[in-house]
Amino acid sequence: MSSPADGWIGDRSNGEVDAVVVGAGPNGLAAAIVLAGAGLEVSVYEAAPTVGGGTRTAELTLPGFHHDICSAAHPMGLASPFFRAFNLAAHGVRMLRPAVSYAHPLDGGRAGLAWRDLERTVDGLGQDGPAWRSLLGPLVDRWQGLAGTAMSDLRSLPPDLVTAARLALRIAEQGSPLWGARFRGSLAPALLTGVSAHAIAPPRAPVPAGVGLVLAALGHAVGWPIPRGGSQTIADAMAAELRRRGGRIVTGRYIGSLSELPRASAVLLDLTPAGLLRIAGDTLPGRYARRMRAYQYGGAVCKVDFALSGPVPWKASGCELAGTLHLVGTRDEALAVEREVAAGRHPERPYVLAVQPGVVDPTRAPVGRHTLYTYAHVPHGSPLDMGEAVTAQLERFAPGFRDLVLARHVLPAARLAEHNPNYVGGDIAGGTLSPWQTAMRPVPGRDPYATPLPGLYLCSASTPPGPAVHGMCGLYAARQALRQRFGILTDPLELVPAPVAGPLRRKTIE
Repeated sequence: MSSPADGWIGDRSNGEVDAVVVGAGPNGLAAAIVLAGAGLEVSVYEAAPTVGGGTRTAELTLPGFHHDICSAAHPMGLASPFFRAFNLAAHGVRMLRPAVSYAHPLDGGRAGLAWRDLERTVDGLGQDGPAWRSLLGPLVDRWQGLAGTAMSDLRSLPPDLVTAARLALRIAEQGSPLWGARFRGSLAPALLTGVSAHAIAPPRAPVPAGVGLVLAALGHAVGWPIPRGGSQTIADAMAAELRRRGGRIVTGRYIGSLSELPRASAVLLDLTPAGLLRIAGDTLPGRYARRMRAYQYGGAVCKVDFALSGPVPWKASGCELAGTLHLVGTRDEALAVEREVAAGRHPERPYVLAVQPGVVDPTRAPVGRHTLYTYAHVPHGSPLDMGEAVTAQLERFAPGFRDLVLARHVLPAARLAEHNPNYVGGDIAGGTLSPWQTAMRPVPGRDPYATPLPGLYLCSASTPPGPAVHGMCGLYAARQALRQRFGILTDPLELVPAPVAGPLRRKTIE
């Protein structure tokens, strides 16, 4: 067996390849595609029976009802630099865009509607419409620069400094007590706060504000698309392209130690720091291992899926057109609820994110029936079944919802890691999104992807730029591996598009 100290990882008795990737989530597959695009021989190992990680789809409730297990709506599938280069449409993935990207109902039958059309959204927000335009319009106009800034490695200058500066100014406003200064009504601030709460943290803070601004702007620029047939189609398309490039994928293979891998010059782990410690803890330098153990995991989700006999009967007009909805009430309610979760308590009326694929995709359920995807924010490691609390929130904004429920499937936060070990304690973000840990995940340093062991890299959402289905963590980690282990300086984005001819195999550099 070779030790990491001698520049090789793995055991030659298991074979030999140029590079190994552990974990076939979007970031692991993105890394493997880039490495194979450089002509390297790549093997991917996935513990689950299918590839996908956070982009899996399965029949969770009743036969014929196809539910996304983690992620469901994918603005980054159209916006991230990796996926723009990969071009999902060219690989047969149909990204269906609801007319209303997301909605935020309030009590009394009103709702804020974020139409794909910015001006239509402005018209629907009344007196706060112009404020919404001035806040998001400049980001929408330069959405590619916005995506490049948000999806950077957080160690380099952003590609569009003007847009980066505009985003920073808006984060300073919306992440501070000034967050309500530009709004007069209740719909617009609630609409924005619902998006900011995707960070599973109190929304009046810099990182949640940044998350909200980026996702809200993309809702107008590219929409919040839902893949026809389920999120699994994204992972399947990536896996098919990797195999076309000569890559090998082994599913149902749990890797408990680096010694179980074939001998390779580079090993990339689509794992959290907890996963890194599990697979390589004994070989990591003490100081680095202590930092990995000190890595913080944040708020969690309880996933609740429904099989329905018909569409959700939303009280507020327009919600029936939305792919995604945020169910929590006013901005003040959202702030109070997220503070409760951050303090380790379960709110009586939790923040619920709902996705109704049937708005654009009739393939998810039998004719006339519907699936509904939801999750509730809960404290880290929560063992509670939030099915009834989620149902009550839905009934609050859609009276008569209970009567439509044919079946319900609940996965508490404490059990999410059974589906995906990266969801430590139910944290689907790969670590808390505090300002420091967002900027310096997983540890401070110029290269957040390389570990102290030569040839061993992290490529999960616990590295920059963080969570979401964008593939950029994998792309950046692959870039470092190519440069440091193989002397290949090509821009990794140039290696993403499908080559005209098959890849030329390179010999591993001794």
